[in-house]
Amino acid sequence: MRCLFCGHKRTRVVDSRDLQEGSTIRRRRRCENPACGRRFTTYEQPERVDLRVAKRDNSREPFDRQKVLNSLHLACRKRPTPEPELEGIVTRIENSLRDKFDREVPSRVIGELVMEALKALDVVAYIRFASVYRDFKEAKDFIGVLKTVRGAGAGAKGGG
Repeated sequence: MRCLFCGHKRTRVVDSRDLQEGSTIRRRRRCENPACGRRFTTYEQPERVDLRVAKRDNSREPFDRQKVLNSLHLACRKRPTPEPELEGIVTRIENSLRDKFDREVPSRVIGELVMEALKALDVVAYIRFASVYRDFKEAKDFIGVLKTVRGAGAGAKGGG
């Protein structure tokens, strides 16, 4: 790596540290040019292929973790769910998608992962999300989801 200050072609790594749970490496470098010798910091991250979401209407758009987080916020509105927990859900969903899909992921898979996470986190939030995601039209749609939640047990917060 070239020195940021003098442009010399050789630098030496003085210190390396993992950041963000190992997804980034912080490196302290020193210029090997005797006339310079200055230190600077670089950050190394793996290059990630952008995921695209294949929507129901056959359109495509880039995966946006903020959209997933906004959906969680809507479902969890006025519920006792800490922000770091929601951020963690989004990170786990994104990591799962990157593990299972190369470049394109169907939107329904994202919705199912969100529902699965909400079901474990907060039953009320899960039902809110499911009602919009599955486009409930009648009370029997809600009753069907309530029966599956009750049948699975009330282990999550907000369970009945």
